Amino acid sequence: MTTNRNRVRAPLLGAALMLALTLVPISSVWAQDAVSAEVIALAKAQWAAENALKPTTEAWANVADDYTEFNAVFPTRIDGKALAAKFYDAQSKSGDVGMVSDMQNAKVQVYGDTAILTYNYAGMTKNAKGELKPDMAKSTRVYVKQNSRWMLVHANFAPVVAPGD
Repeated sequence: MTTNRNRVRAPLLGAALMLALTLVPISSVWAQDAVSAEVIALAKAQWAAENALKPTTEAWANVADDYTEFNAVFPTRIDGKALAAKFYDAQSKSGDVGMVSDMQNAKVQVYGDTAILTYNYAGMTKNAKGELKPDMAKSTRVYVKQNSRWMLVHANFAPVVAPGD
């Protein structure tokens, strides 16, 4: 025998179930947004430290020891944070100073403990003579969560030539 109380509970139970099913995707979207914001903030913090000519121990706190990189300067992959740091340190002594670093069209794709950040880089560098030069690249950074921290494990900085160059 069905009572009034059971007739009321069934629709409420169904509504609660539907609400729970819709919250699961929402919570994963919130988690993805949080990871995206964290990864983008890490890249921007690295730029700020590099533009301030901070030592690699500070500027590269979130770069993994086994980091690899493709860039516009060398035709081969740079293997290891130590080697990449040597090139960074040498370049920082050139007198060139990053004036502006901007991330455009940023997108973060999250796959468990891996986050892939892609963006267009737009920057301005002032050389030792005081001349400004645009820096542009199509960039990819791959982060992996290690010991509860997002660590940069690979980057690819494909150059974009400025118009007229």
